[in-house]
Amino acid sequence: MPPLTPVSVRALLADHDLHPSRALGQHFLTDPNTARRIVRLAELDAGTKVLEIGPGLGSLTVALADTGAHVLALEIDRHLVSVLEQTVAGRDDIDVVAGDALTFDPATLDGDRWACVSNLPYNVATPIVVRLLEDAPQVTRLLVMVQREVGERLAAGPGDAAYGAVSVKVAYYAAARVVGVVPPTVFVPQPKIDSVLVRLDRHANAPVQVPSTETLFRLVRAGFAHRRKMLRGALRPVLGDRTEATLVAAGIAPTDRAESLGLAAWANLARETDEAQ
Repeated sequence: MPPLTPVSVRALLADHDLHPSRALGQHFLTDPNTARRIVRLAELDAGTKVLEIGPGLGSLTVALADTGAHVLALEIDRHLVSVLEQTVAGRDDIDVVAGDALTFDPATLDGDRWACVSNLPYNVATPIVVRLLEDAPQVTRLLVMVQREVGERLAAGPGDAAYGAVSVKVAYYAAARVVGVVPPTVFVPQPKIDSVLVRLDRHANAPVQVPSTETLFRLVRAGFAHRRKMLRGALRPVLGDRTEATLVAAGIAPTDRAESLGLAAWANLARETDEAQ
């Protein structure tokens, strides 16, 4: 399969009477140099097992397999599945599977070390990343292309404008950083904003210890639900009358706001919360 270009992508779509689905957040990669750049940043070794979510027409799929990796291409759009199967026919290093990344069984990823390298559908990028971090521990690293705003949120730290509840959850599971910017011009159709490449490397062990991740993330969600509120107000629905005392016991000023707390501070609060119950 030759590298896909804007002309060949449009021709494939026309030949199969396909139209990019806005509902599925489809933007097809059409630039071979960008595909090679993604592969380079993914740092894949020969024999690596790679999960690619949303392979589309295969622009990135073949570039990944050409490194010597074995690619499991998971595609939700049944119309694209048949096209991709024809495109990669005869290659034993690519398995095309019809399925939804939000509902597929992670146990189907056999073995204990996978990489996920994907141009993620824009509309579900965040829940896909979170699901892989929570439910697929065998995926030890990710390199994902997402909307710039989403990528900055995934990798944000305390004090960053994009820092939010999902940033804290990502930090619990992985070290995340933005490693590149991708312009709209390399896609068909062109999105209205830039995309970014985010690299996430799963922690071998959680960087903080908490009795319950459920408590940790419940507090984080409540804290960020009303960003302008001080924590003594934002956390009252969770902690009730003991809000200020629990914050002080955790070493947090009741007048602080959620965006000023790093993962360690949230973990302190979660421990104090569980101890007080």
